Amino acid sequence: MTVEAFLAGPYVATLTTLRPDGSPHVVAVRFTWDRQAGLARVLTMASSRKAGNLAADPGGRAALCQVDGFRWVTLEGPATIHTGPARVGEAARRYAERYAAPPPDPPGRIVIEIAVDRIMNLNL
Repeated sequence: MTVEAFLAGPYVATLTTLRPDGSPHVVAVRFTWDRQAGLARVLTMASSRKAGNLAADPGGRAALCQVDGFRWVTLEGPATIHTGPARVGEAARRYAERYAAPPPDPPGRIVIEIAVDRIMNLNL
């Protein structure tokens, strides 16, 4: 299996951001990977801790790690928050495609985009 094939599967990943005190905040998320744009996208709410961590440190780094048994891929890079309907809509479209169901649509939905500049993997 290739990294791209693994990242296309309907898996859950962990997203790691840093709290203002520097400690890691790790949470399970669904995400999408756009290899051509080099972007990983995570839909969330503006009021979430992960969004708050990134808002407190504009351009701060984030890491997504998808694991299945002894196989894993980590996507890492600077993360930004976007609220515009075009970007949030594109993230929702890709989510529905990957997970075969529309994403939740709570009030205050935003997208976190990670401009991936480092990819690490094992057993792929």
